[in-house]
Amino acid sequence: MTVALLALVLIWIGFIAYVVLGGADFGAGVWDLLASGPTARRQHEFINRVLGPVWEANHVWLIFLLVGLLNIFPVAFSAFMSALFVPLSIALVGIVLRGAGFIFRAYALQTEEFSARLWSRVFSTSSLLTPFFLGAAAAAVAGGHIPLSNITPADLLFGWITPFSLAVGVMAVLQCAAVAAVYLAAEARTNQEEEFAASYRIKALITSGLVSALGIVCIALSVTEAPWLWRGILTQSFVFVGITMLMGLLVLITLVTKRYRLAGFFVILETAFMLISWGVSQYPYIIPPTLTIEQAANNPQLVTTLLIVMIIGMLLVLPALLFLYSVFKWGPPVELPGTTGGGEQKRGSN
Repeated sequence: MTVALLALVLIWIGFIAYVVLGGADFGAGVWDLLASGPTARRQHEFINRVLGPVWEANHVWLIFLLVGLLNIFPVAFSAFMSALFVPLSIALVGIVLRGAGFIFRAYALQTEEFSARLWSRVFSTSSLLTPFFLGAAAAAVAGGHIPLSNITPADLLFGWITPFSLAVGVMAVLQCAAVAAVYLAAEARTNQEEEFAASYRIKALITSGLVSALGIVCIALSVTEAPWLWRGILTQSFVFVGITMLMGLLVLITLVTKRYRLAGFFVILETAFMLISWGVSQYPYIIPPTLTIEQAANNPQLVTTLLIVMIIGMLLVLPALLFLYSVFKWGPPVELPGTTGGGEQKRGSN
């Protein structure tokens, strides 16, 4: 394994972490958008409590991913940012609006009804759009639609729009929603919100089934629209694709048997192996079919130095994140200053 490949593996781990953790935040926004009926306000408040302590920390992985790509694979980073300027810009605006909407909505729920509805729509709509455009951009890379030079206006506006990209974009939204529904069901059970636990369990079952069906569609589309990915699936990553399907089946089984924490574990593995399958299928290209990992890598000495720095950074950040989750997700309920009503705050509240 070369230094460049090792660095890419580390970046890919950060990518998986962002999809698993940050993707769940986006998925919670999707369910927030679909909240309706007499319990809609309680659903908004429940999602606030669950996301409050951790949503901002999850963006650490996005920063890790972008900084790693920029410094270790500058040629690929430049091509990504140029050819995918439109979808990535929309995704960036969505990330900003989602954060602003979430914070303003959290305070508006305690005061003014119109502002609460407005900021809820900003938060939830951006949570829907962002994973769609990130998924479409990723599919454009896998499909070989990223030119390294001579990018035309048509490439900017339409080069990333194909049936395969659109299908992967929808699948990204559904996967985020499925992960979030499993997490929310587990949180509801922990906080003794049995009504919500049952509701999110059904939502998780439906979205997980839709992800499986759409995954088959995406694989079928890749035969003609992402041939490098299809060949990689047949020759390099078929084992990981099989494991992904197995994890998806285990998610459904554990949801049916109401073992929510175990379902959360399997949905993490399903998402991780889905992304591993993509990476292995695309190897040795970082931008198929023109740019390999080794061709895109920076100076080997610089890559080695950056790899060491990234490892040190992970060793510093991971314990802090684990401590954060141990306090708000895995430990006993805690009471924070400023909680309404002066009572005990449930685990995962804001």
